[in-house]
Amino acid sequence: MRRGIAVATFALAAAVAASAEPGMLGFAPEQATQQRDLEARFDAHLSAEEIGEWIRTFSARPHHVGSPFGRESAERLAELFRSWGWETEIETFQVLFPTPTLRRLELLEPEAFTARLEEGALPADATSGQRDEQLPPYNAYSIDGDVSAPLVYVNYGVPGDYEELERRGIDVAGKIVIARYGGSWRGIKPKVAAEKGAVGCILYSDPRDDGFGQGDVYPQGGFRPSQGVQRGSVADMPLFPGDPLTPGVGATEEAERLPLEAAPTLTTIPVLPISWSDARPLLAALGGPVAPEPWHGGLPLTYHLGPGPATVRMQLAFDWQLVPAYDVIARLEGSQYPDQWILRGNHHDAWVNGATDPVSGLAAVLAEAKALGALHVAGWRPRRTLVYAAWDAEEPGLLGSVEWAERHAEELAGRAVVYINSDSNSRGFLFAGGSHALEPLVNQVAGDVGDPQTGASVLERARAATIVYGEAEARERAEKGGDLPLAPLGSGSDYTPFLQHLGIASLHIGFGGEGDYGQYHSIYDSWDHYRRFMDPGFHYGVALAQVGGRLVLRLADAPVLPLRFVPLAETVAVYADEVQRLADSTREETATENRRIAEGVYSLAWDPEDGWAPPALREPVPHLNFAPLENALERLQERAEAYDEVVSAVEAAGVDESRGGDLGRALLAVERSLTRPEGLPRRPWFVHHVYAPGFYTGYGVKTLPGVREAIEQREWEEAEEQVRVAGEVLHAAADAVERARAILDPGS
Repeated sequence: MRRGIAVATFALAAAVAASAEPGMLGFAPEQATQQRDLEARFDAHLSAEEIGEWIRTFSARPHHVGSPFGRESAERLAELFRSWGWETEIETFQVLFPTPTLRRLELLEPEAFTARLEEGALPADATSGQRDEQLPPYNAYSIDGDVSAPLVYVNYGVPGDYEELERRGIDVAGKIVIARYGGSWRGIKPKVAAEKGAVGCILYSDPRDDGFGQGDVYPQGGFRPSQGVQRGSVADMPLFPGDPLTPGVGATEEAERLPLEAAPTLTTIPVLPISWSDARPLLAALGGPVAPEPWHGGLPLTYHLGPGPATVRMQLAFDWQLVPAYDVIARLEGSQYPDQWILRGNHHDAWVNGATDPVSGLAAVLAEAKALGALHVAGWRPRRTLVYAAWDAEEPGLLGSVEWAERHAEELAGRAVVYINSDSNSRGFLFAGGSHALEPLVNQVAGDVGDPQTGASVLERARAATIVYGEAEARERAEKGGDLPLAPLGSGSDYTPFLQHLGIASLHIGFGGEGDYGQYHSIYDSWDHYRRFMDPGFHYGVALAQVGGRLVLRLADAPVLPLRFVPLAETVAVYADEVQRLADSTREETATENRRIAEGVYSLAWDPEDGWAPPALREPVPHLNFAPLENALERLQERAEAYDEVVSAVEAAGVDESRGGDLGRALLAVERSLTRPEGLPRRPWFVHHVYAPGFYTGYGVKTLPGVREAIEQREWEEAEEQVRVAGEVLHAAADAVERARAILDPGS
């Protein structure tokens, strides 16, 4: 689901230790040597050619949820896992998945135009002509509708864009808006448009963002051609992801379902995605003020805002059907701690053929599973149980993973230690995001895997990319060396139910940044595109399998789970500083703007012929009491330092594994302690109080979300309350870390 993998925000260590056999988190020195021998045997089973063949095989036909090839793919995946020695089952859920029966878009005034709403087959792309099995371009979970209204261009369609329109005296109430993809997750665009009174929403891919403005278009290059369209879900996933009719429970056949009209995550206005070739006549017909310069796209026309004289009609209807989603679940039983689970997943469904999204990541996961199976046949037994999953129905909104996690929530709460996710994968730099207690482990693994193009470690290469391309703070920290934070996770892939609904420590990993990724969610996300423009040779598939496999092996086999809590405490301290600075800057900006309004500065500075209006006066920002958060952070930092010091000494001296079961249960409880059962304000499904997708960003993360979003929405009483809640959560985390330390060092 996630679009590409940006140049690494994963920050990295300065260098690998000079020793030929550096220490390994969770292992005594002699055990580390044995573990590296095991990992070398694991690597010997990986094959770039085989990974490429899996990408070709599983992207051979369209395989959206509910499709014939989707079911065939699930059955083939299960057969592969079984052939490698994994105990495997297919778990089926019945999920809501609407498909279009009517799509029509017309320009009525000032002249007639009917949008094509199709992507053309290309001779250079062998699967692009599979019309009978392809889903047409549409947005899943748009409501049915037949609306006609004047058109307004709203840039990316995020809240700040509407503030700009309001200052210019433009009201979208009763209008149809057209927004370009980008700036936020697509589902935010119709959500905000509806809140502003719009009656319809058109989304289009502007060539400045992923077409010829970025590079040569497909098939000459890899970027989006003129007829390319981005499909995708527009369900209100920041409210909750998964099946819209069964929030909080697995969507089994017998599950109680909401009536369709009561489903809260469906849009309230019709939504339709189009290509830039279909958007161009609509935008060219707009009048009104010229759009601000940052709103200009790549089309050869003057971007006007409207409303009118362009008037458009949208007609949409859907078959609101339940379809089966097939989750493939494979297990290798743990020999010593079978009730401690290490989970690894990637989805298998796609909007169309999906060679990049998701099959490139899925192929690496298959390579891991095959290699682990071979080790198992040769006599290796993981200490902890491994659970590998190929999820269905991720593309419409994480349905396969969410329904499985909801159905097995109680079991997972007591057994799941870590969930490791991947999705798309291509040539470039390692991205890793997730729970910060895993940060040292990821840095250490990244230092042990070679980059296919340069011969350096993937850690060194990603660190170099951070220094060259990263933001100022990230560059500075990378240049100083040492482990820097993982990226915090918002949403957009299958880690969401594990991390943010169940409080399971999670990672999201993959390579990217050097492919021509303009085919996202189109018919051109194909084998022909992938092998030319994303990972020729499939060597980064091997690199992803090496990173994912080492993470799994070390988490499965370490006598002491390789978690460290000082990075967690230090990172949350950064987030706490950010929200305090946000409150202070909001107070200062509000006071400054109110003064300028009162003095008439805006009225004098703006062109009176443009019809701009000054902003409205805003309520002054009070001083918030952050003491509960600061006090809890201080305590968490003390407990984290004590645990990390003890566990390092224990690893060096050798581990008494008689306490391993109790210690494992104590360690998995730390991430759980960062949750509250009542969840976040207005969205109880999201229970994690350190990481959550933003209510108005979708995929984009909000850290300390209860506090941060209350400040952003200027809800000052709620902000004070959420500071208190965050403090309680961090005190609970400190208690959980202390319980783990006491198990390691009972005499202290």
